[in-house]
Amino acid sequence: MKEYIPVLKRTQLFSGVGENEIEAMLSCLQAKLCTYEKGGYVLREGERIENIMVLVRGKLHIQRDDYWGNRSIISMIDVGEMFGEAYAAPESGPLLNDVLAVEDSDVIFFDVKRIITVCPTACRFHSIAVQNLFFAISEKNRKLVQKLGYMSKRTTREKLIAYLSEEAKRQSSSAFSIPFNRQQLADFLSVDRSAMSNELCKMRDEGLLEFEKNRFMLH
Repeated sequence: MKEYIPVLKRTQLFSGVGENEIEAMLSCLQAKLCTYEKGGYVLREGERIENIMVLVRGKLHIQRDDYWGNRSIISMIDVGEMFGEAYAAPESGPLLNDVLAVEDSDVIFFDVKRIITVCPTACRFHSIAVQNLFFAISEKNRKLVQKLGYMSKRTTREKLIAYLSEEAKRQSSSAFSIPFNRQQLADFLSVDRSAMSNELCKMRDEGLLEFEKNRFMLH
């Protein structure tokens, strides 16, 4: 697990904490490293968890399938990102979504009670982690509001424009890559893949954009 300390140092949860202090905190927080193969489930809908997790290698999708197998991608987890914090509160209920490894992945689990309860020595670094957890939850809420903005659009074109415009702003470039293939993008925006592909072709023919696989150029 020590090999991932430099990754943890760059995470929001351990922002402002030195590598030596992180190593000491791994024991304090009862950290546990788990490995998942591509296509494996990290967590399944209906489970109850008592951990906050950080992805230190690979890529994950938070997703949900309906009764007929139609999939919606709620969000994507990149290396260094935290997840599971929405269930940190006591009696928060079972998981509402699945967490799937879309690449071979390593995840570190932290006992949430150990994080939110300051240790007996009241070390400064533990207090920083508690503060960082609050900030991380606030950032996740901001991203959720952002996605609700995409989903509130009525048409597939409006959803595409909202999402691609936001990505161009975020990456400060009219040319950018997105982290989804076509099916994943359709699942993320909750639209039909064929209808979305047709709309993208129409937008290209109208001179609004160009694209190749997951690479886009907005005009």
